[in-house]
Amino acid sequence: MTDDAPWQSSISEVSANQIFVRGYDIAELMEKISFSDAIYLVLKGNLPDAKSSELFRAILVSCIDHGVTPPSVLATRTVMSAGNSLNTAVAAGIMAIGDFHGGAIEQSARILQEVARKEGDPHSLAISLVRDLKAKKQRMPGLGHQLHTSDPRTIKLLELAKRLGLYGKHAMLAEEVEKIFAGDGKKALPLNIDGAIAAVISDLGFDWQLGKAFFMLSRIGGLVAHAYEEKTTQKPIRKLGDFNTVYIGPPHRTIGD
Repeated sequence: MTDDAPWQSSISEVSANQIFVRGYDIAELMEKISFSDAIYLVLKGNLPDAKSSELFRAILVSCIDHGVTPPSVLATRTVMSAGNSLNTAVAAGIMAIGDFHGGAIEQSARILQEVARKEGDPHSLAISLVRDLKAKKQRMPGLGHQLHTSDPRTIKLLELAKRLGLYGKHAMLAEEVEKIFAGDGKKALPLNIDGAIAAVISDLGFDWQLGKAFFMLSRIGGLVAHAYEEKTTQKPIRKLGDFNTVYIGPPHRTIGD
């Protein structure tokens, strides 16, 4: 492709008085599909069937909010409290999403997809995976939760996947890994919502590199609500976060000491 070649995109086509998304007229989409179906369309390239649509909708609802303590919410409220705009505050929350907050979906999906491509049933593959993880002293992303010993979102999402006939090899593998860790005599590590989403999106055929996207798409609605609430109900520069800190630096000193 030369430098003067047109910029190619398969996502949308826009011209005067016309907008097409993945080949569909935007006006028709506005009338006939849900927002979650539109997200599925732009990410996957095609509209979901009825069962995939229901499961995908549940994924996006599952992480809409989880209280005021997660890093993304604290970041959003802190930035809004400092007198910034709505988009700046929400962007701060999105930027707080990382490997240990929302990011486990991506890494869990990567591992599940790599392992699921191998020969073998989910149980034997899970045994091999756990053995490798322990040998490398690595954690399995998507297991364990600071608050929940049984994440209600995980239970419901996997229940829906099974009822809709969309419970596949990746979800089976994830649950087998959970069972192995639960039976090793140590602290139970339940499959959390990140791990459940990782398994379900893998069964739906999404690339693991989109993992963080599902958490961001879900959480952004909650972040907007928190930013708005912070601005309209709280005083600026209010006390946010944990102020229970202890200084552990050098003792008081003067220049020349």
